[in-house]
Amino acid sequence: MENVNNLVIEHLRAMRGSIDQIAADMREVKHRLALVEASQGTTLQHIGHLSTSIAQQQVSFDRMSERVERMETRLELQS
Repeated sequence: MENVNNLVIEHLRAMRGSIDQIAADMREVKHRLALVEASQGTTLQHIGHLSTSIAQQQVSFDRMSERVERMETRLELQS
């Protein structure tokens, strides 16, 4: 009976060690996931800024295009 008890205790200790390792791994995974989420948020902010910049450049291009058209009309350069 003593041997059976010792064997059960050994298995329980091994299981506890495995569970402790799984818990440590999960803490690391959660930490790394948080870093990925933060990085994703930063990336989305950069994409938003780029979209704004592209829109501003398009407005500027449109204005320049309108000015060129007016100049061509005044100089009678349109074909």
